Amino acid sequence: MIDTLNAELAGFVELHGEGRVLEIRMVKPKVNAICRRLSRALEKAAMFLQDSDDYQVGILSSGEDRAFSAGMDFSESVASVGDEGVGAVKGGFGGITKLWDLKKPLIAAINAPAIGGGMELALACDLIVMGEHAYFQLPELQRGLLPDGGGLQRLPRRIPYNVATAMIWTGHRMTAAEAMSWGLVHRTAPAEELRTLAFSIAHKMALDAPLAQQAFKEVLRNIDGMPDRDAMGIRGDSGPEYQAFARMLASDDMLEGQRAFLERRPPKWTGA
Repeated sequence: MIDTLNAELAGFVELHGEGRVLEIRMVKPKVNAICRRLSRALEKAAMFLQDSDDYQVGILSSGEDRAFSAGMDFSESVASVGDEGVGAVKGGFGGITKLWDLKKPLIAAINAPAIGGGMELALACDLIVMGEHAYFQLPELQRGLLPDGGGLQRLPRRIPYNVATAMIWTGHRMTAAEAMSWGLVHRTAPAEELRTLAFSIAHKMALDAPLAQQAFKEVLRNIDGMPDRDAMGIRGDSGPEYQAFARMLASDDMLEGQRAFLERRPPKWTGA
């Protein structure tokens, strides 16, 4: 299946499976500028991760050394003609910035500058690791735009409001060390060690109960912005937007995890 999908997405995205981890690698020359076709390719790759029984955790990475992604492909946006068709249907800009259907965890491995929409792709992921030499930047105001693919929505909720808005006002580059100090990035590593770091984290996450992971992501997304009192009242029967939570509570895996702990053995997850 991966070979077939790789042939379909060639020139934009390459998929690589390792155990329970799926790497989604952007390979659009020269800087992974985000066009409609790359957005569609990323959406299709992410939904393959979601629908696959073989993969539990994803890594979004770049095969280009010059940039993780340099953001919007301006050559497409200002041209009178471009790639035929629309971009991602569900996922919005970049294929994943509004992909609410993706309930499996996705790690962003930032190997090079993530600029504009490139940073917004990282913000759409659940966890970020970053090369020590890389940086983030949101220069949209200097381009006559707003970072409305997640930059202005997500960044002020992840780091102090004034730090986030100043970054947008000024176009200031945020280094990996700065991103780490603000808690935006989980870990940093030298460039040559970044992929190993990302996979080591992903393989560890892949040991977790898959339904619990999906319920965790679902609940985090749904309680975003809720008062604590309301968020503390959420249960698996709280509504149709908590289907993964309800599945987890009714699953054999929930009992298996507890039995395995009591019996001092590794759990055997079935996803049911």
